[in-house]
Order: sequence, then structure tokens, then C-alpha cells
Amino acid sequence: MNLALFDLDHTLLPIDSDYEWGQFLCRIGAVDPVEFARRNDAFFAQYQAGTLDPVEYLEFSLGTLSGFDPVKLAAMQQQFMDEVVMPNIRPSARALLQKHVDAGDLVAIVTATNHFVTAPIAKAFGVEHLIAAMPEVAEDGRITGKLLGTPTQGPGKIVHTKAWLEKMGKTLDHFEHVYFYSDSHNDLPLMSIVSHPVATNPNAKLTTHASAQGWPLLHLFND
Repeated sequence: MNLALFDLDHTLLPIDSDYEWGQFLCRIGAVDPVEFARRNDAFFAQYQAGTLDPVEYLEFSLGTLSGFDPVKLAAMQQQFMDEVVMPNIRPSARALLQKHVDAGDLVAIVTATNHFVTAPIAKAFGVEHLIAAMPEVAEDGRITGKLLGTPTQGPGKIVHTKAWLEKMGKTLDHFEHVYFYSDSHNDLPLMSIVSHPVATNPNAKLTTHASAQGWPLLHLFND
């Protein structure tokens, strides 16, 4: 069995689901559009520059979720999936995942975006295993706004991926081939320790690094 790991935003999706969730909240009037958009845009720029403090951002994002009860959140989540995510799930991304499923590979999505936003997206892709930033949930089911554990960003993806495998009694060394598909230089820590890194819809920094390393470049969304 081989292991196939996938980043989500701009890798399997041609959008950033985290950023688009914030835009969606502004559009439906769930948050103050001016202040939220200002902070969301600033965090997104930091992410693109590789300077984002992941805990600060995640607790900003999760803090927004804490303002709604679970029933309201579920309704907004479904509307977001219907209006934003599903129109952006492309056949090329589904085909890439299916190739690994058909080969009998163990498949997982490993994303820095929080579990609330990404769980229904992984389900829509038919991916059972999701490694994502986990929100703290109170006994009444409400999201508290706090992050559980460490962020799943940069080196954190290595920590969480290894912990996930350990729960199954496995390590990266158990697999003949380990693939990791990502668009971003922020994922270089995990890309650098797998046997088959694939720069997928890569940004400029990752394109430069991947080309120098002889890694394959894959473009899913050139249609």
C-alpha cells in the first residue's frame, strides 16, 4: 500500500476555502463586513507571504464560529457548500483522487484550514481521512473559539500526520511510496520528507523550489 496526502486549498480546490468562508460570512451578513474583511484580508496576505501566525489566525476564525449555535452553524455550512464549494470541485481533482483510490492507496487530506470548514469538503470528495485544525467544542456542542493542540500548518502537518499514522500502528516508513500534493511553499516541511512530492498548481516560490529539486509540476485547473 502507498500513502497519498493532499493539501486542500488551491490544490484540490481552485479556491481557498478558509478565505472564502470569511467572504461568505460577510456576504450573508453574519459578521460585520468591513471589520471582518479587513482582518481576513490581512491574514490571507500574511499566509501568502509565509508570515502568518497560525494560532492567531485560527483563533480569530474559530472565534467567529463561537458566536453561533450549532443549528445555525450547520445551516450556514450547508449553504456555503452549495453556493461556494460544490461549484469549485473540478473533475480533474476528483480524477486525481480516484487514481490513488483505485490503486489501493491510503488517502488523506492534510490542511491548515479548520475542521469545521473542511470536514464537509472532504466528505464531498469522498475522502475518509482528514487532518485539519481542530476547534475546541463545549459540552453543549458550541465551538468555543479556541484551538485544540497545535496548528496543522507548515511543520505542524508533519506532527499531525505522524500522529494520525501512529493511531493506526503505522509510520511513513510502512509505505513503499508516500505522495504529497501541494500548491504552497508553506508545505515544504512535509513535502521534503515524503518520497514523492508533487507541486500541484504551485505558487511562484514552490515552482522555483520544485524545479530546482526536480519535483514534478502538476496543473489541475488549466481548463
